[in-house]
Amino acid sequence: MSSTLVLGLAAQPALADTLDLAVTIPRLTVAEYHRPYVAIWLEQPGAAPRALSVWYDAKLKNNEGTKWLADLRQFWRAAGRSMAFPADGITGATRAPGEQKISLAPGTLPAGNYTLVVEAAREVGGRESVRLPFAWPPKPGATVRAAGSTELGAVTLSFRK
Repeated sequence: MSSTLVLGLAAQPALADTLDLAVTIPRLTVAEYHRPYVAIWLEQPGAAPRALSVWYDAKLKNNEGTKWLADLRQFWRAAGRSMAFPADGITGATRAPGEQKISLAPGTLPAGNYTLVVEAAREVGGRESVRLPFAWPPKPGATVRAAGSTELGAVTLSFRK
């Protein structure tokens, strides 16, 4: 009986449980440059959006950096206005231009179709979002790519075990 169970488990494909995200923040040549606020969240049809990471100026006194989170309009409507900031394990400082890498462990997700959304907004600048649709569970090594044109560059989502 145990040999059947072992064979049954061995026949199961390995499934990913970690999301590796690379977000490129372009280096812009403008008179007044401010690092963008960035929000990253997960959407599934029929379910509440799930905030995964929010980069903002958390070091401003009296938590003033949260005042501009509403400029991340899609995020704010989807999940931000119901959150308390700073959110432990989700919020962090703004990031410099270049490729920024983070690993996300979304926990247990039911099988289905999802969209990872990355939105950026910059003071005295623009606003842009990139959507990366994928099916869960993915196979390790699968990759989804998209690119912004102004406030975001290449965005790559990879899956690993």
